[in-house]
Amino acid sequence: MHRKKIINDPIYGFISIKTDLISQIVQHPYFQRLRRIKQLGLTDFVYPGALHTRFHHALGAMHLMSIALDALKNKGHKISKKEHEAAMAAILLHDIGHGPFSHALENTILTGAHHEHLSLLFMEKLNREFDGQLELAIQMFCNRYERAFFHQLISSQLDMDRLDYLQRDCFFTGVVEGKVAADRLIRMLNIHEDQIVVEEKGIYSIENFLTARRLMYWQVYLHKTTVSTEQMLIKIIQRARKLLQSGQEVFASPSLKTFLEKDIRIEDFHQNPMYIDAFSRLDDFDIWAGIKLWASHPDSLLRLLSNMLLDRKLFRVLLSNTPHPTEAISSTIRKIQTYFQIDKEAAHFLCGHGKITNAAYVANNQNIMIQTKKGELLDASQASDLPNIEALSKIVKKYYLCFPKVVSL
Repeated sequence: MHRKKIINDPIYGFISIKTDLISQIVQHPYFQRLRRIKQLGLTDFVYPGALHTRFHHALGAMHLMSIALDALKNKGHKISKKEHEAAMAAILLHDIGHGPFSHALENTILTGAHHEHLSLLFMEKLNREFDGQLELAIQMFCNRYERAFFHQLISSQLDMDRLDYLQRDCFFTGVVEGKVAADRLIRMLNIHEDQIVVEEKGIYSIENFLTARRLMYWQVYLHKTTVSTEQMLIKIIQRARKLLQSGQEVFASPSLKTFLEKDIRIEDFHQNPMYIDAFSRLDDFDIWAGIKLWASHPDSLLRLLSNMLLDRKLFRVLLSNTPHPTEAISSTIRKIQTYFQIDKEAAHFLCGHGKITNAAYVANNQNIMIQTKKGELLDASQASDLPNIEALSKIVKKYYLCFPKVVSL
């Protein structure tokens, strides 16, 4: 017999674990691993309080899902106990495929493997372990269930994932501009023809939500120091992989070494079950353990990068509204070569460049629909009498060039 459990959360207060299945998921080693993966990667180099984990976030998103489902039921929509539990399980597991440092290493540890692909692999493995109890949750997660609004609550422009991470990241970073009225927003949700809509009186809460998202991206997720630390971390992993694959000795935990010795793609997970087991044991601590030891590695580049990150001697970041000219990048590489007395190939490990994008609201067939009092459905950008949402629909791009501060341009 399941005994109801509660968890004290700093954002919402008490979060209830109401069923045996949800309790089993939370207690499972796959889910407990999320305690060892920080939600915001290396953002604590900017905001020291940003030490919360994917474990916190998953529980918070589950809590908001419960509130949303109860609110919809109170408006007369029928949601069975089985559907309720499945939606809770799906949102609880939506991030279980994240690797170390969350998004920072998503395309570095693996090649072409989005965390959602890995989340699905974990869910399918858990489903076999739980004798098919997650089948409906998987259908909702993959948008294969006939009642499409469940998937929208899990993954859309206005899902429980985003509502939780904005509130949580705002709280732990102290960036108050990211605060959103999630409770009010959730209570403004309704269902029309199996699609989530927002009641007209919630339009200003939607504007606040999208504005907060835009601000959080610039001030937190795409902060130039976060860009710097992530680029340094990527370069460290790339250098360690190159050395290991060229036959040099590089210490790494067994799980990390598995993904450094070979370039592994999502297809490889389907062909070799050992990869999902290795990934299930991989977290932030594997990376930090490696970096601490690599700080005394014989390879001068790996040693330099590791010590710079450990001592917070971060890359300088130059941001531009237009792409950095090829000659400017080449000139930076040459100056790095001269300063460190290294060849061109090695200099690339001390220089990063690319673009960052900030899109608060890009529908892509996932429009936030406003239901007027007359029953008419309008896209949020059309329903507002303020120009904010239309402006927030524009994708803003910035281009970065980063390199060690000791190199003078």
